Amino acid sequence: MTVSLPRTAALGVIAALALSACGAAPDDESTTADGKSAATATSAAEFGGMDALVKAAKKEGTLNAIALPRDWANYGALIDGFQKKYGIKIAVENPDGSSQDEINAVTSRKGQGRAPDVLDLGSSFALSAAQQGLLAPYKVATFADIPEGQKDAQARWYNDYGGYISIGCDAKRVKTCPTTFADLLKPQYKGQVALNGNPTKSGSAFGGVYAASLASGGSFDDIQPGLDFFAELKKNGNYTPVESTPATVEKGETPISIDWDYLNAGYADEFKSKGVDWKVTVPTDGQFSQYYSQAINKDAPHPATARLWQEYLYSAEGQNLWLKGYARPVLMPAMEKAGTLDKTAAAKLPEVSGTPTFPTEAQQAKAKTVLGQGWAKAVSG
Repeated sequence: MTVSLPRTAALGVIAALALSACGAAPDDESTTADGKSAATATSAAEFGGMDALVKAAKKEGTLNAIALPRDWANYGALIDGFQKKYGIKIAVENPDGSSQDEINAVTSRKGQGRAPDVLDLGSSFALSAAQQGLLAPYKVATFADIPEGQKDAQARWYNDYGGYISIGCDAKRVKTCPTTFADLLKPQYKGQVALNGNPTKSGSAFGGVYAASLASGGSFDDIQPGLDFFAELKKNGNYTPVESTPATVEKGETPISIDWDYLNAGYADEFKSKGVDWKVTVPTDGQFSQYYSQAINKDAPHPATARLWQEYLYSAEGQNLWLKGYARPVLMPAMEKAGTLDKTAAAKLPEVSGTPTFPTEAQQAKAKTVLGQGWAKAVSG
């Protein structure tokens, strides 16, 4: 996404339309000489090893991706790195799409050659997709190193990179930048406070409401105080319904943005050359962290390439590229222990204190229901 950011929700702590316009039947039978199918392989070893997987993926030649903005957590470098390493084209559709848009594309294009092969979903959306039976079980080579609680027991999804909800602020337009959720309610911020999308569809916005709830006496079990917080922001005129993106920040439309720290930190780098002094703070009164999750479409048109992409993302190379984008890779503890972590990139991460905790599957499902029922009312009028 140039990050027009309805990107989607979960750190227990993710090109124009280049896909075929009409749907040819997917080649779901990428097979080895002895008849092993990539479409049903639950690991590279089961398919005959990495060499066999690479060979099959190169034969397919394309990866259909969706909702991957180049300046979101360094996805541009990940896409370029994969294409250079394997000579396989990645076609990214709807880079500004949300997690829900990804799920909709899977269900509406089943059996079509233009269906997404892989998904990058907010964790609550990954849970939903798994429950709908849309995802293929597949264990990457580093699956055992992914911490418990950050992966599905059936390997239908697993977390990859994440961060903390933060407050970004244009210090040239805002005299005193807010550093807490309590600050955001002050009258001096009238019409300036934005989210990155709609929390019923976007993971980053979902995280923003959860963080506001924690700052307002709520809990993982009770997101209602977060809804009430935004209702108050709307009532006092501080909330703007404009979805925060780099473009809206540059225009001065969203001088204060509640978003993931890795996105806000990335913007700070990007904006320096454009005369924008973008300050980033992780609020102490609403410290909320989550990961995004990776998954493979069960009916992926390019099943071998889909699995090879996962292997790349969970390799040390892929994980360190996310780290360079200010995101915290899920394999960070294991890589640090193994000596494969990029320590220079790790040292540049936004500072936080304490140990992150994360909502359970049931808590996230409950929160989504509450938001679905009350968000529109909270910010309408």
